Amino acid sequence: MKELQQILAELNSAPASDAILATLVHVEGSSYRRPGARLLLAADDRRLGSISGGCLEDDVIIHARAVRTDGVARTISYDTTAENDLVWGVGLGCHGVVQVLLEKLPRQPVWADALRENFRRRIATELAVVWRGPDTGLLGTRLARDLPPLPAAVDVFRQTVAPPAALVIFGAGDDVRPLVRFAKELGWQVTVADPRPAFATPERFPEADAVVVVRPEEASARLPLAADTLVAIMTHHYRHDVPLLRALLPRPLAYLGLLGPRKRAEQILSDLAAEGFVATPEMHSHVHAPVGLDLGADAPGEVALAILAEMKAVLAGRDARPLRERTQPIHS
Repeated sequence: MKELQQILAELNSAPASDAILATLVHVEGSSYRRPGARLLLAADDRRLGSISGGCLEDDVIIHARAVRTDGVARTISYDTTAENDLVWGVGLGCHGVVQVLLEKLPRQPVWADALRENFRRRIATELAVVWRGPDTGLLGTRLARDLPPLPAAVDVFRQTVAPPAALVIFGAGDDVRPLVRFAKELGWQVTVADPRPAFATPERFPEADAVVVVRPEEASARLPLAADTLVAIMTHHYRHDVPLLRALLPRPLAYLGLLGPRKRAEQILSDLAAEGFVATPEMHSHVHAPVGLDLGADAPGEVALAILAEMKAVLAGRDARPLRERTQPIHS
């Protein structure tokens, strides 16, 4: 997701001029990246994004120069299924066949403008990439709604691009700072909220998309908390956590995590019940307390890693077990 955000930012700041977009459109077998991975090559061969672990990019640049010269889109096939594959002087070891479409972009791609706007509005975008067919003029990326009637024997990669994950962190202590940095490295949209004006400042969290001074009792009403929002409560203050949980437990959030020991979370829930707020079994099951995976984390950066790892697993519908214990393919 982050590479696509970077590509959109580049196209917005410097309209495409002889820029070539490489899109991984089809995979048979194994591949380091999955369909939808993209690499933008500027006129000076600067790179944004990637379509492999670094083994295909140099060859893609060579083909991109030809596309830049004649303006004709083309699909390049890379076959690494041979057991002793030594393509381009290295054993790739991926054991797959990948198809990469190279296209010369117009100065202002319509799909890029729409995708940028939909990211802002937090709605999904349907893209269609025609990558094989009898007419090279049809090859390229467009909005799915703009796809013309296609003749037979045309291959199209269709992609639903969701907006970046939205993370809201309640608390503005020093341990929140690495969490914000790590989340932004993933391309997530991050909001930091805290009732203390001296802590909730853009200077302390320059990477955050928004820093909000808000009382816990008002947070649920004032902040954007949609069904796809990830929430981490890291206030370190019992009197803040109680009203936050009271407001957030009934909300249909993608993730709700509470920092601190399990007994502390149980005490908060017990106190809420004493006040007349009884959390349902479903609410209990949605609270990740203690927050994060069991990584043996201690320092703030390690805790941030454990939290983000669990959030990512929840978003992907995975159980966060070691990959060597997985019996199914890594990618569906």
